[in-house]
Amino acid sequence: MQAAPRSPLGADTAALRMPQAATALPAMDREFIARNQIVERYIGGRLPLKGAQDFERFCREHPELLDDIALTERISAALRLLDAGGHAAPWEQRPKRWWEQLPLLIGTAALALILAVTCLVIHGKLSARERTIASLQQRLAAQPLDPAKSTRAITVIPSRTGPSPRSLVTIGGSDAQMADLKFDLSWSQFTAFRVTVDRIDQGRVGVLHNVQRDSNGNLHLELNSTALGPGAYQLTMEGLTWRGEAVPQAWATISFTR
Repeated sequence: MQAAPRSPLGADTAALRMPQAATALPAMDREFIARNQIVERYIGGRLPLKGAQDFERFCREHPELLDDIALTERISAALRLLDAGGHAAPWEQRPKRWWEQLPLLIGTAALALILAVTCLVIHGKLSARERTIASLQQRLAAQPLDPAKSTRAITVIPSRTGPSPRSLVTIGGSDAQMADLKFDLSWSQFTAFRVTVDRIDQGRVGVLHNVQRDSNGNLHLELNSTALGPGAYQLTMEGLTWRGEAVPQAWATISFTR
């Protein structure tokens, strides 16, 4: 009987299976582990995922291998290296740096709270001061006059020799009043005068022309005590000739207060 011819497809399939069997990875065993330094590569993290899984499975199936490869001594040596290098063991908590310490964090939080409260207080004071300044500026711009509730007659004996920084009279107080100033010029030969009012160390306030003295020789000047700001004022009284020329006659310093 003649043998049946072999199928070409079967021959090709057998030919394809032979290279696959020839290229299959060798099984994991002790010799393979030692020859390829599997332990060192596993500890160093240089094994591919598949190789690491195969090695772990082999160790589960052959736990005696751990004694043979002296894994405990290797781990002890690694821990000694970590200690020598100043590193904590993997299971120990990492020491906190100085800025992570709890007392420092509490102190920083307390300082921040104190600074926040201080800023709020300063902000409140600045706001109150700004409101006060705004009110004073508005009052200064308006220059209000308080109604006089009384009249005060004041006789002033001015200086004949020159200006004096010493105040002869102080006008003002808690209540507004009309100050009836009577400057004694009975000794002067002039009857008409020019009165110049200067605020000391600041500037001129005003000039009154052709002010006549009365029959008693007094020069009258009546002012509301709130008309002028607090400070010292120099009054210069000059007699006027028939030609209108001014001749200095007397000086007086008065003060206003609030």
